Amino acid sequence: MAKGMILAAGQGTRVRPLTQKTPKPMVPILGKPVLEYLVEHLARYGIREIMINVAFNHYKIENYFGDGRRWGVDIGYSYEGAREHGDIVPRSMGSAGGMRKIQDFGGFFDETTLVMCGDAIVDLDIGAALNEHRHKQALASVVTLDVPRDQVQSYGVVVADELGRVRSFQEKPTPQEALSTSASTGIYIFEPAVLSLVPSGRPFDIGSELFPMLVERDLPFFSQKRFFNWIDIGRLSDYWLVLQRVMRGEIAQMEMPGKQVRPGVWVGLNTSVDWDSVEIEGPVYIGSGTRIEAGTRVTGPTWIGHGCHLRAGCTVERSVLFEYTRIGTAQVASERILSPQYCVDRHGNTLYVGDENIPIIWGDARA
Repeated sequence: MAKGMILAAGQGTRVRPLTQKTPKPMVPILGKPVLEYLVEHLARYGIREIMINVAFNHYKIENYFGDGRRWGVDIGYSYEGAREHGDIVPRSMGSAGGMRKIQDFGGFFDETTLVMCGDAIVDLDIGAALNEHRHKQALASVVTLDVPRDQVQSYGVVVADELGRVRSFQEKPTPQEALSTSASTGIYIFEPAVLSLVPSGRPFDIGSELFPMLVERDLPFFSQKRFFNWIDIGRLSDYWLVLQRVMRGEIAQMEMPGKQVRPGVWVGLNTSVDWDSVEIEGPVYIGSGTRIEAGTRVTGPTWIGHGCHLRAGCTVERSVLFEYTRIGTAQVASERILSPQYCVDRHGNTLYVGDENIPIIWGDARA
């Protein structure tokens, strides 16, 4: 079949504060880390041997996934870091550099390998992508998706000829400069020989360094145009948008957890909800151990994690509450991401508990 590689060593700076204490691939969608959806998807297509490169807060990934047996796969890890002033500090090797480090260590990449970024959920037909790669006798393939021209500046754009052979790349071009609207999805298929082109022992990037090298040397490097769902959490505002889409049921194979107690309302175990006096308009998920007091109004799509507390008369609209978040009496939380420490609006503006001039009173439900 093929082997799998998931890139998970980045810092996730563009989605802070979600990634202050959590690696970006561990950010939850419907209570499940993004990375778990990827592992499940690889397993669905028979890819059983998966390496994950890790760096920042790496133990959170390793403790959650272990050796992979719960998903019917084998998972290995490659830590990227160095000793500085007596401390071990994470230091990413870049997407290609991280793969070369694994190859130099134990020669893992000895057959066709599917490479995926750990911060996007996809439902790509992996079997079809591998077949096309092999049919074209490609050394490397990049899976692309057509995006609207006015959005090209958010992506790396792939320029290919009529046979799909990649001729050049544009990194985040303006709509006027863009020579194509085929965006790289961060999904690649490599033959082992590709890694011999990557220098050892130093950071090296797939998109900005390896791919231009493949083009320059005129090696068999192809683009694949595919139609599939690609849910990328590139920025903080994307996270809010993704949750809205997923909870509205727009993405297949992403099912709500808990028990459906009325149309569009799911609950976890042992919740305390004043059902007679609260107004709940789905889709809404209410996590276990959550208390919702009288007179509260919740409008979906809204995700309420476990252990939350919505005080009397408050309003929560189209929002995400991480576990143990408390919303104060009669407060209004509209289109926000909230945790016990921070509050982010849908545009990515962040406030912290204790900031001056905050428009909402919230905090930690455990206190």
